[in-house]
Amino acid sequence: MRIAIIGTRGIPNQYGGFEQFAEYVSVGLADKGHEVFAYSSHGHPYQNVGWKNVHIIHCFDPEEIIGTAGQFIYDFNCVRDARKRNFDILLVLGYTSISIWGRYFPRKPVSVVNMDGLEWKRTKYSKPTRRFLLYAERLAVRLFDEHISDSLAIQEYLAGKYGISSEFIPYGAEIFNNEREDILCQFDLLPKDYFMIMARMEPENNIEPILEGFHRSSSTKVMLVIGNTKNKFGQYLVKNFGDDARIRFVGAIYDSQKIHTLKVYSALYFHGHSVGGTNPSLLEAMASRALIAAHDNPFNKAVLGPDALYFSTAEDVLRLVSEPVGEAAARQMIEDNLEKIRHRYNWKNVIDRYEQVLLNAYKKFRTN
Repeated sequence: MRIAIIGTRGIPNQYGGFEQFAEYVSVGLADKGHEVFAYSSHGHPYQNVGWKNVHIIHCFDPEEIIGTAGQFIYDFNCVRDARKRNFDILLVLGYTSISIWGRYFPRKPVSVVNMDGLEWKRTKYSKPTRRFLLYAERLAVRLFDEHISDSLAIQEYLAGKYGISSEFIPYGAEIFNNEREDILCQFDLLPKDYFMIMARMEPENNIEPILEGFHRSSSTKVMLVIGNTKNKFGQYLVKNFGDDARIRFVGAIYDSQKIHTLKVYSALYFHGHSVGGTNPSLLEAMASRALIAAHDNPFNKAVLGPDALYFSTAEDVLRLVSEPVGEAAARQMIEDNLEKIRHRYNWKNVIDRYEQVLLNAYKKFRTN
């Protein structure tokens, strides 16, 4: 099939979860013999027209010029380009800025959407924006031929609220075994002598209560904060916690070996995401043999079950950093999470499942 992946900033990944997903799935589907096209922003650092047997189509993206509104223009430019091509499948990642262009979608391809998380619940957005996102969600439910949920909680939500069935396919991760302890020297760290957060600087990722709880502790460990702090909330966090010498804001890191190594040697990896489905960074922390402290919500619990520590408040974080879990219990949780990656959240299974869903959707909507 000729498959187009649309709705991300492009591959190879230089941004976040959907881009990471697009990177793995596009290559996996191409390796299975499909002709795969991935749409990318014209400003993406990688400017070639091909990557690992995947065709790359660059479209004009004005987001850096006009802000968030640029996402809508970029998505429209991608949709407009897709109308010129003979695709069999449009695999759409997220609906927030693309579902309003439904009337312009090319008619031949079958459209399959990964519904992502409950975007309208994200507190970083204003009330009018959240109302729009709920409207965009409703459009996506009606617009697309097939729907995919990356979390059982999202699958249940879509069934309960809209009465639609969706295919549950989580993200994947690879188990890492090539950590390099010397990388810690670049950050002036010692093994198991630091805690770690890696997230976008957004309120719903619960970075503030994590830092507040740690700040109030008497821990002698370091709190490593990985993520771009140039946005408004990031600057707020730096202003509020930057005077604590134990809290180190090191910015965004995209080098996978560095990220993996830092997770491996962390004493505790804090995962504060509270809105969304199966978060890729959580799976990667599991695959990196990190002991995980996760925000207590249905999305994280659906993935981790009993194999994590949980927090909701700064007081919970204070307790977690002050009262470390026993070594035997920590080892068991880490090993249980590795088993989940091996048997449930591995990329081969994810790619196989996506291929089957795309093939079935095409047969259902275009060959009858």
